[in-house]
Amino acid sequence: MNVFYEEDGELKVGAVLADNETSLQVEAPHGKRSKVKASAVLLRFESPAHTAFMPAVRTQADAIDIDFLWQCCGAEDFGYDTLAREYYGQAPDAVQSAAVLTRLHSAPMYFYKKGRGRYKAAPEEALKAALASVERKHLQALAKAAYVDELAAGRMPESFQPLLDTLLYKPDKNSIEWKALDEASAAAKLSPARLLERCGALPDLHQFHLRRFLFEHFPKGPGFPDLPAPTVPADLPLAEVEAYSIDDAETTEIDDAFSLQELPGGNRRLGIHIAAPALGIQPDSPLDAAARERLSTVYFPGGKITMLPDHVVAAYTLAAGRVCPALSIYFDVAADFSLLSHETRVERIRIADNLRHDTLEPVFNAEALSRGEIDHPQGAVLAWLWQFSGHLLIARKGDGPRGEDRPEFVFRVDDGRVSISRRQRGTPIDQVVAELMILANSTWAGELHDAGQCALFRVQSGGKVRTSTAAGPHDGLGVAQYMWASSPLRRYTDLINQRQLIARAQNEPAVYQGKDTALLAAMRDFEVAYDVYNEYQRTMERYWSLRWLAQEQLTAVTGTVLMRENLVRLDAVPLVQKVPSLPATVTPGQRVELGVGAIDLLDLGLELAFKAVLEEA
Repeated sequence: MNVFYEEDGELKVGAVLADNETSLQVEAPHGKRSKVKASAVLLRFESPAHTAFMPAVRTQADAIDIDFLWQCCGAEDFGYDTLAREYYGQAPDAVQSAAVLTRLHSAPMYFYKKGRGRYKAAPEEALKAALASVERKHLQALAKAAYVDELAAGRMPESFQPLLDTLLYKPDKNSIEWKALDEASAAAKLSPARLLERCGALPDLHQFHLRRFLFEHFPKGPGFPDLPAPTVPADLPLAEVEAYSIDDAETTEIDDAFSLQELPGGNRRLGIHIAAPALGIQPDSPLDAAARERLSTVYFPGGKITMLPDHVVAAYTLAAGRVCPALSIYFDVAADFSLLSHETRVERIRIADNLRHDTLEPVFNAEALSRGEIDHPQGAVLAWLWQFSGHLLIARKGDGPRGEDRPEFVFRVDDGRVSISRRQRGTPIDQVVAELMILANSTWAGELHDAGQCALFRVQSGGKVRTSTAAGPHDGLGVAQYMWASSPLRRYTDLINQRQLIARAQNEPAVYQGKDTALLAAMRDFEVAYDVYNEYQRTMERYWSLRWLAQEQLTAVTGTVLMRENLVRLDAVPLVQKVPSLPATVTPGQRVELGVGAIDLLDLGLELAFKAVLEEA
């Protein structure tokens, strides 16, 4: 006796060795013996032999037209033996019965299983949908195979082009394109981005890094929607003084300027004037929403993404030759540079000139100050500001020695060619601008704190700087309170703080209260965005530094060894790089020469090898 039975979803055949009513001991055609429940048996037969049964069944089953078999069924469920009798038109033998059962069992789209040996024909609509799905998967498999072949041959499939950013930065891992790219990358032992680069999909790696940043943080693109023009108040009082700004040559968002008046008795009146977009950008307005979404201008070599649209910046920037709305703070300063009083005003101010670093530094520098002569129309004003800023610096930091400022690297990108120059920090220009901004920001922060009004303060304690709605000391600057309020065209925190300051100056209720959820949310989101933007700036500085090394075809560079992990700070570019070949005998502070190896602009990698020690620490 032989049995045809179902076990673990498979149809099997075996010769019965022992029948214990509820279970059977059977032997499979390959000789394995096993115990089978009697309820699992579908068919018992004497012939053919169990070793020849399955080949005969498969031959018969392959000859059965599954569509015809489906058409033979009614709407009700049925037993396989009944369908076999109808299909063959007579009582079927064991092989024929098993062939029909095998065909039913192997076609779950056509027949739904309703019990052991019982099935029901799938409804016509469900069958059509299932067959369409199979066909679709078949076509997708063919498409995937074609994509893999193209990628392996070093060509990017044409259909990948509109999906390129998604494939690179946030792939849909269920898509055929990603599955093909992933398979081809694994076969080539390359990352997907590296494979696409090999296929010519990334001709400009600068765009690869820029598009990654935009894809993640500016999904709508760096442009702005159509926004209304801001209202620039024209009825503010006009200041009696003219103001001057000091900025880099490429600055268009000119936030701050200064003025200086002589008073009787040798005193001076110093004015610090800040562009006042808060006068025209109301909370929860479309313009405010645009600024709130970005939270800061993004700076990077060769470009920037502004927080505000160009027409808004143009309406409030402190451009030369214009009369601009401003939030001004005036300090009366005694002849010994002590502060006598201060006053905040909301007014209009004439901007006499925009002084630029590149033209000012040659005449306003340490050498000119040592001669006592600054060859500039505002030379006397600049000299006084230098002396005053020195007094402020000593008042904040004491008269001890200052740490040496590391140079600032200035990038210029022109048609894909990069130039990198070094500008020493801590120049007279830097000191004057920094001290004036610290004076204004710390004074305003103190005023709001003393009045019990909230703002977004900058607090530093234990070496960590954070933004807080409650004022506290800023240990690094040496001031009791501090906040950012001098760059409202570039930072949303400054715009918020300016609203508070304008309301106070005009004797109006504060715009934000201490538990204001909008204030707390802006603080949280600004911290996150500011870190992201700074990290992108560092990434692009690294990219352009590597581009410069490749462009200049340098074979060797110099640098200074740092304290840990074989790190070296390079002299020519703002890079800190690990050098595995650095000898253990080299100590921190020593300057070394390094050979330049492979430069990877995709993964921003650089290989450096130790060559020689140049000088001791």
